[in-house]
Amino acid sequence: MSLKKPKSIPKIPKTRKKKAHTALAAIPTKKPDKIEYLCKAFYKYDDIAGKQYCVFAVETIVEFTSFSYEVSVDVIKEKNIFNFVLMGLKAKTNVVPLVQPARTELCFQDLVGDYVVNVVKQDGAVNTGEFHFNSYKKEILLTKQYKPKKKNNRLFCQFEVAEEEFTFSEK
Repeated sequence: MSLKKPKSIPKIPKTRKKKAHTALAAIPTKKPDKIEYLCKAFYKYDDIAGKQYCVFAVETIVEFTSFSYEVSVDVIKEKNIFNFVLMGLKAKTNVVPLVQPARTELCFQDLVGDYVVNVVKQDGAVNTGEFHFNSYKKEILLTKQYKPKKKNNRLFCQFEVAEEEFTFSEK
């Protein structure tokens, strides 16, 4: 028995693309506070490019054993405010799996002065850390971390300065 030849090609629905701006406006559901992410700030020198970067590393508290993941992050930058919207986890292609957290490094050049970093989850929860960068003294200070006033907002991210990860040029 032969199959009928279709008269028209059926339309396949497209998957919905997540947008970073919708996460900023969303109101989260009520959940208890639980630290799930770390946002670390440090200086990193890239030997290949020969440039000094200010890096924000967003990583999970949970360590993964079978696969290596990276945190998928959309960055919205407005003057001295960074919005890091966490879009989910993405599997990396690693031959040898290690026990490690999911991590993404976001590199920026020439950060001097005060910056506000908002880490935003897809459900709309926001945590904020305020950093002071002084590249001349080679220091980063975490001046304040808090959860902004928003309905059902919860604490899920901890901010810190990772001085053990600082690297500078040898010159």
